[in-house]
Amino acid sequence: MKGTPDEPRFSVELLEGSAALRDVIDKHIRDQTLALKSAFLVADLGVIVRQQVRWRAEMDQIRPFYAVKSNSSPVVIEILAALGTGFVCSNKHELDLVKDFGVPSQDIILGGTCKQLSHIKYAAKHNIPLLVCDNEVELRKIARCHPKAKVLLLLTSGSCCDREETAIPFGSTLKDCRHLLESARELSLRVTGVNFNVMLCSQIQHSQLLSFFCPPPPPNPELLVLFCAQVNQTLKPMLDMYFPLSTGLTIIAEPGAYYVSSAFTLAVNIIAKKTVARDFSGQPHNALSANDEPEFLYYMNDGVYGSFASKLLCEDSISMPLAHKVSAEEPLFSSSLWGPSADDVDQVLERCLLPELSVGDWLLFSNAGATFSNGEEHKPPVFYSITECDWYGLHNCGVTLDVRMKNFSLVPRCLQPNISEASISTPA
Repeated sequence: MKGTPDEPRFSVELLEGSAALRDVIDKHIRDQTLALKSAFLVADLGVIVRQQVRWRAEMDQIRPFYAVKSNSSPVVIEILAALGTGFVCSNKHELDLVKDFGVPSQDIILGGTCKQLSHIKYAAKHNIPLLVCDNEVELRKIARCHPKAKVLLLLTSGSCCDREETAIPFGSTLKDCRHLLESARELSLRVTGVNFNVMLCSQIQHSQLLSFFCPPPPPNPELLVLFCAQVNQTLKPMLDMYFPLSTGLTIIAEPGAYYVSSAFTLAVNIIAKKTVARDFSGQPHNALSANDEPEFLYYMNDGVYGSFASKLLCEDSISMPLAHKVSAEEPLFSSSLWGPSADDVDQVLERCLLPELSVGDWLLFSNAGATFSNGEEHKPPVFYSITECDWYGLHNCGVTLDVRMKNFSLVPRCLQPNISEASISTPA
């Protein structure tokens, strides 16, 4: 919900003194234990600030354009906009979200290679010039709905990569790009650059890409967009060699999870538990005997239809959890983690080692900032925090706090004595 123009929209805990993120997590777990035991996320916005500082220090010649699909939290968008990043949006909702924070149109890319006509028309209406394309049909749609667009041709990693298994199903080959350039000229569309995965290309293929930027095709190229998800120290000398300043190219990248993954921690509650036996052959069975080691199946109040949606796309996207307030000396048991839907697909982790837990206990998943669905109906509440050091460190990034961060309402939080766990009722 939007506030009035002068009304802060987001509450952020300002951690003072020795207060730390773990104190914030403990506080909200206590609150949830006394209430509904809902899953929730805690975000350390200082991580985003430090990632930007690191990017500038190690990859200063490359401007980051944040991939909004990684995490579309308005708080994340505002802080990245204040830090001066651009944005890659995949639909009208994301375009609206980014523009709501005053991001200039020239700092926005409408990504995706299969765009709705309404999204292309929206980009044209709001003077968003940069659109990604990888086929002739899409070129004709852009020419019809946004004739002043600056097109970025998406190259498949398979066109510049020797390893077939890394190829992705989207993008054009270098050979097909020649045809697309001819089609763009016929349609009076301006091709201003390309997207490609710089880390997957061989030396010969880099030379082919470099020749792609030499006139006549395309005329006066401006942008080189890299599939570069992380800071990579080997990238700078590679760019200096193949794309030096003399090429006149502006080089940008599309990081997403880089900024947000480690900034978010997800807390989930155990709502049910089953015990099965696992014999020495590793096969589970129902009855326990003296020689069996138990295996526990834990059911949580969040699953793959919510915060763990990335599991449906990538098996290894979920980090191993930590049990909250459990001694490190407790014995570990083979465990599997499930969501609440009673669906066979709703398995979050097939196998992990955890101490024996009880219904009502909590698990913490780190690196949760880019794993959940962006759909509002499945998103747990998010509690934002930042340390004093990181907040005032924004000045070092050129951010005027009272101007650029006006939507933030800071709630000071000092370290307080912990409430005894025994004093908190934890009904099943």
